[in-house]
Amino acid sequence: MPEAPTGTRPLPGGGEIDAHRHDDHQIAYPYEGVISITTGAGTWVAPGNRALWIPAGTVHEHRAYGRTDLRLIGFTENPLRLERPAVLAVTPLLRELIVACSEEPGDPLLRAVLLDRLRRSPAPEHPVHLPAPRDPRLAAVCAMVRADPAGDRTLPELAAAAGTSDRTLARLCRTELGMTFPQWRTQTRLHHALILLAEGLQVTTVAHRCGWSSASAFIDAFRHVFGHTPGRAFRS
Repeated sequence: MPEAPTGTRPLPGGGEIDAHRHDDHQIAYPYEGVISITTGAGTWVAPGNRALWIPAGTVHEHRAYGRTDLRLIGFTENPLRLERPAVLAVTPLLRELIVACSEEPGDPLLRAVLLDRLRRSPAPEHPVHLPAPRDPRLAAVCAMVRADPAGDRTLPELAAAAGTSDRTLARLCRTELGMTFPQWRTQTRLHHALILLAEGLQVTTVAHRCGWSSASAFIDAFRHVFGHTPGRAFRS
């Protein structure tokens, strides 16, 4: 496996980095824009005040939403002691350290300070993790929701379209996704909302395209998950 690079990687909106893996750990941080990683276990997404932790050996692919200035930091050690992907909160200090290390990868002092800060970081967050379904019936329903995030079809209606029962789907959501169907649909809508915000759409437009009845309802849901309003999604 190749070494995880440290440096900068500009990506256009919709730009992708094909599936690959590294022999060491990596942080991927969108200094501008939104970045996601997808693995066999699902998709994680991060705007500019979040970063993605990618453990060594994890096969993953990237996708950028909006013009993205991606900063990458490779680590031979694991300061977070995590063996699974995670979304990390990025404080203003951590942001500046990641940016500085990506621009001066050979500076040992900067790297030492960054490692120390990561070791002191709070527990990682999972604000928008979309687990990958395995059962074909659940996968079909998830695909329907992703194709139409604003859709209001109920679980029984979606179950009928997938040729199964709502009880079976509810059970599959809990066992395969680790959450209820309403929770998964909200995660999917928030994922789509981040993409639309990265593309420059207004909050009211994003709210309606993602299934919220009003901008205020969307803002409340966004704040509940991310701890701030959509207008701060791309600022540390």
